[in-house]
Amino acid sequence: MHRHFRHAVLAAVALLFSLLAARADDSAIIDRWYSALLAADRTELSALLADDARMTLEDLGVVQNKQEFIDSIDQWQDAVAGAAIRHRIEKSENGETTVLACYDFPENDTLMRETFTVVGGRITASTQTAVAQDCSGY
Repeated sequence: MHRHFRHAVLAAVALLFSLLAARADDSAIIDRWYSALLAADRTELSALLADDARMTLEDLGVVQNKQEFIDSIDQWQDAVAGAAIRHRIEKSENGETTVLACYDFPENDTLMRETFTVVGGRITASTQTAVAQDCSGY
């Protein structure tokens, strides 16, 4: 009986470590995402997105597939010149990570809530919603 309990505890600890490792991996992917987004790095953004990724911009009513999103980076590159993006993870569970992100543009800033679904080390879905017209709540 004692041996079975020890095996159960070891299995639970192993599961916990695997979940924490997955969460750390997702966090690293999110960090890479915002770095690539700020640099308008099409190659890195493309590498981070799964082929069937869906990007939803709720405030604009826009849903883009991976190629449409990558194609929109030309316009984004002009908008992001001189900007900064600060982000922090609010929660991460079951492969879904919710981030509070401050987009600090030279002329204004905006606070966004973004949810990422990560599967196999790649972003399969992203949903973006405006929270505020400034980043005072960040």
